[in-house]
Amino acid sequence: MSITKPAIKLSGSWTLLGPAFVAAIAYVDPGNVAANLTSGAKYGYLLVWVLVIANLMAMLIQYQSAKLGVVTGKSLPELLGARLGTGSRRAFWLQAELVAIATDLAEVVGGAIALNLLFNLPLPLAGLIVGLVSMAMLAVQNRRSQRTFEYLIMFLLLLITIGFLAGLVVSPPEPAGIFAGLLPRFQGSGSVLLAAGMLGATVMPHAIYLHSALARDRHVDARRSPAVLAGVVKATRWDVIGALTLAGLVNIGMLLLAASTLHGPTLPGSGGRVATDTIEGAHAAIVASLGPVIGVIFAVGLLASGLASTSVGCYAGATIMGGLLKIRIPLLARRVVSLIPALALLGIGVDPTQALVFSQVALSFGIPFALIPLFRLTGNAKVMGVYRDGPALRIAAVVAVSLVIALNGVLLFLTVTGHG
Repeated sequence: MSITKPAIKLSGSWTLLGPAFVAAIAYVDPGNVAANLTSGAKYGYLLVWVLVIANLMAMLIQYQSAKLGVVTGKSLPELLGARLGTGSRRAFWLQAELVAIATDLAEVVGGAIALNLLFNLPLPLAGLIVGLVSMAMLAVQNRRSQRTFEYLIMFLLLLITIGFLAGLVVSPPEPAGIFAGLLPRFQGSGSVLLAAGMLGATVMPHAIYLHSALARDRHVDARRSPAVLAGVVKATRWDVIGALTLAGLVNIGMLLLAASTLHGPTLPGSGGRVATDTIEGAHAAIVASLGPVIGVIFAVGLLASGLASTSVGCYAGATIMGGLLKIRIPLLARRVVSLIPALALLGIGVDPTQALVFSQVALSFGIPFALIPLFRLTGNAKVMGVYRDGPALRIAAVVAVSLVIALNGVLLFLTVTGHG
């Protein structure tokens, strides 16, 4: 029986929203904070256009991932696991697992920086606290329901939004600067490097794998009839648009805050320049410019970002392993194991901001491995039926993949060669 796409309106369709808000946490994690603040502090409004394009691409990618999970009833890792041979499947899992570990490292480090800023805790102890709190959050998902976990993540997303946008009330951006920043252009190799890093921090491989699983689990009855499936796919589209619009506003808001507050003028104690090469330096500059209250609100937003992101990242790692290796390790056990590398780095005194930067470079390796199979599957009529991507969507997918790979290649090259 062929599946049609009837035009329907589900009553109470707002209750179908939620999975995209969990996936959206990957777009406001500590890596994004570092990239966006540095961009605004160094180049003002120059790279606003990068975040606009990155967010539009994120909407396309996350919608495709969620649609894949809803229509097929399987996650992207499960579909790949069924199509790859044993050796290829294990190799694919290894690179995806390394991406998940790099992501988790960044989230724990970001949360540790926030606790250090708020309470002056040593970074290793702060990282341990972040890990323990994230375990408690994962226990909510294990013992209650995915919906409860979604509500918890949405609450943290609200804190992130307030924390990173509150400063704009005190120091509003210049409208002329915002409009000028929408014109695509660069200013030297440093701005190219930063633009690639911003894109790499936005298109996160683990969120692509995860969202298909979130949508699959959230809408287990979506395929019971063509009418229900059509309604769920439509609701999923709005879920993605709403969640990614909010995440995009937070990202752009961070850049605007840095551009209006940290770019240009010399701040007290900065030694003649604004020391925003680190999150700690940016926080100190925000406190000096906007006062301690805004500084505390910003640090709370960073803490919420780290806690939410590390929980979601651990969830993504379990999804990848379960789909590709058919091995399901309890989330809490995985949390303990994945916490070790981050605590080790903090314990030996590695610069936390540098750890964030290198984690973003590691993510650049994993992006093509997630994007290319995703778009091949969503463009396959045997997999998606009538929900297969149309010509316009396939062209947009090719453009998105090409742009992501090209800019992340630039990021990798400039980082390795030390340019910029």
